[in-house]
This record gives sequence, structure tokens and C-alpha cells, in this order.
Amino acid sequence: MATRRSARLSAASASSQSTTAPPPAPAVPKGRKRKAASDALQEESNGAPEENKTAPTTPRKRATKKSAVPPPATPTPSNVLLIGEPVAAHETPKPKVAAIRRLADPNATNATLLSPETSRVVTRDISPSEAPADQITTANILEEACKHLISVDARMKPLIDKHHCRIFSPEGLSEEIDPFESLCSGIISQQVSGAAAKAIKQRFIDLFDNNGKFPHPSQVSARTIEQLRTVGLSQRKAEYVQGLAEKFTSGELSAQILADASYDVVLEKLIAVRGLGRWSVEMFACFGLKRMDVFSLGDLGVQRGMAAFVGRDVAKLKNKGGKWKYMSEQEMKEISEKFSPYRSVFMWYMWRVEETDISTLE
Repeated sequence: MATRRSARLSAASASSQSTTAPPPAPAVPKGRKRKAASDALQEESNGAPEENKTAPTTPRKRATKKSAVPPPATPTPSNVLLIGEPVAAHETPKPKVAAIRRLADPNATNATLLSPETSRVVTRDISPSEAPADQITTANILEEACKHLISVDARMKPLIDKHHCRIFSPEGLSEEIDPFESLCSGIISQQVSGAAAKAIKQRFIDLFDNNGKFPHPSQVSARTIEQLRTVGLSQRKAEYVQGLAEKFTSGELSAQILADASYDVVLEKLIAVRGLGRWSVEMFACFGLKRMDVFSLGDLGVQRGMAAFVGRDVAKLKNKGGKWKYMSEQEMKEISEKFSPYRSVFMWYMWRVEETDISTLE
């Protein structure tokens, strides 16, 4: 009896243990489904899943502002420096001596010119009776010009204080200029970058057997157009350079003529040469001949500088009839005439207006 009762108790105990044991945990899937299954178990343990969960969205791209169309490049590139480039020395340099003091005239040529064929120094013919009573010289003409500009408009003072106009300084006026080389440089630099113009000019010099110096007009006129084109000149430019050389060779143009002629005669003679427009001649008269009363109405850089000088917002560009305009030519003429006979110096400073703050004087 005791044995049967013990067996019944053991069976009952085993049955109760089987009913209270928790069910085994479900197998978690392997691989990519593991996380999903784990999330499902987490939701079961935490209760019902959250409703109306917002779906992730791709962030919108930031709107980029279109860059404003830049204003057109001024027709006064760095190439204009080639026009006023002094004759290079191809020998052992000598110590620099003080600039020679010469009579100067704001209405005449003040450069030291060289004859293109002989390299002879050409000076302007001035009789003692024609010499000005106040004796303006190459040593003080820039100082006189700056005084005049400030007396006309006090806003010129910060410009003059910040920028030294070397081109009309005693050192600049003492530099020797070959007018043929200067005019050829102007033709070469048309519609090309400054670096390209310098490279073409150097190849042009190397084309001739002239000890590394710029060729004489007679040497250039003797070459064919095809030979001139080998240095990188276009057909038109080769024709222009050769035609200019023929003008100097024939005597129609010379350093002496350019030194003695009035500004109107200089314009007339040079504009008649193929390849030299009014702007090119104006730049040559200013940078090459060092004439003090030249003003170019067609120069966009000068136009922009003048607009900024009188206090206008040059960022608001005007486009009239396909041409960019900051100021009318009539207005430019009226303003510039006040600065005569030193409009070349005034023009030089107008190229630098935007580099100097003149607002304190407005």
C-alpha cells in the first residue's frame, strides 16, 4: 500500500511541474531578420506598437543663389602696360643716376623718345621764348598736377595719398620710349591676355637678328606676312604691324613728329594707320608719349571709376542698346574738363577709385 501511494504522489508532482513550466522562447531568425524579430519581441513586451509613426523624409536641398553676371571686362587690360614699357637694356646695367630735369608741358609730349631706326634720343623743340614763365619741369609736373586735381575736387586727396602715379613721376618721364615698339605692342596686345601678349612680343623680337632688341621698322617691313605670322600674330595683326613699319620707314611717322606734334595731329596721323583705333591712340598718347591732358571717353574702367567717384552704386549695371553703361559720355566729358590740363592724371586715378575709400569726403 505504501508503495502504490508513493507512486501516485510522484506522478502527480510530475504532472504539476509540466503544466507550470513556461513555454520555450521562440527561435530568433538569423541574418537580416534578426533585428526585426528582436523588435517584434520588444513590442510584445512593451505592449501595442506606436501608431501613426512619421516616416523618415529626405531633407530638401538648400537653394543656391545664382551668382550675379559679372560686368564686362574693361577695355583697359594689363596689356596697356606694354604700350608704356621702356626700352629694355641688353648690356651690363649701369648704376641708376638721378633723372635729368627737363622742361615739361601738360599739353605736349613729355616722354624721352628714341628714334626707332637709330636709337637716337629725340627731344621736343622748345625755343627760350616758348618756355613757360613758371618753369614746369619733369621734376615737379606731377606735383603740380596733383595740386590742381585736389583744388578742383577734395575727394581726389585720399586717392593721391594712397596711389603714387609713377608714370608721370621724374623716374617715369626719364624712361626711354621707342614709339614704334610702343605702338606695335598695342597692336599685339589687342584681344589677348597680358601673358599671351608678352609671349608673342618676345617671339616677335626673337624672329629678328637684332641682339635681342626690338626690331627696327626697316627690318619688319622687309619680312613677309607669312613670316610675321609664325610668332603667333593673326593675318590682320601681321598686316597692321607691317603697315606701321612702312609708315616709319617712309618717314610719314617718326619720333620727332610725335614729339613735336599737337595732340590733334597725333590723333589724326595715328588713327589713319590700320589697326590703331581711337582708344589705342589715346592709350599710346598717355602711356607712351606721356601727354598729361589725355582723356578716353570710351574706356569702361574709367567710366566705372567716375561713376563710383561721384557716389553712384556701380553694382547696378545699366545695359542700354547692348552696351554697358555706368555714365554717359557727355557727363564724363563735363566732369573731366574741370581737371584739364591734367586729365591724364585724373584718368589714371579713376582706374583706382574702387581701391580707395573716399566716402568720408562725400
